[in-house]
Amino acid sequence: MKRVLFVCTGNTCRSPLAEGIARKILTDLNRNDIEVSSAGTDAWDGGAATDEALLVGMERGLDIAAHRSKKLTREVVRDADLILAMSPQHLTAARKLGGEDKTHLLSQYATSGESDQMIRDPFGGDLEAYRNTADELQGQVQLALDRFLSDKTPE
Repeated sequence: MKRVLFVCTGNTCRSPLAEGIARKILTDLNRNDIEVSSAGTDAWDGGAATDEALLVGMERGLDIAAHRSKKLTREVVRDADLILAMSPQHLTAARKLGGEDKTHLLSQYATSGESDQMIRDPFGGDLEAYRNTADELQGQVQLALDRFLSDKTPE
């Protein structure tokens, strides 16, 4: 079982949406050999996704209602095969916890280095800000999974 981890700050907006998008893509591909999860560099364990993230998720057929935030720890980093960060600060945090060789900025990994775009944090914004973030995530997560699946074919 390969594990992909998405990392943001509070683990209530971007990374839960990315996790939900990835889970839906993998379900649609009938891939049950890859586990996706998310964590936050400044998360409190057990918090729900924001109401806006839940609503945008429902609009897109993503099931993130059961999501509970999780703090990024050395153990969480150790257990992941690929870590995809939303911004450079998340990248640095995951690398400091032991993820040097397997942590990438989501956009850089998705585009094989052609982009270093950060995923904007919609926290505190309106529903449209969350929709825009979900649109960004949809494209980047799809490209990242395409790359991961082509690089990591099941044994």
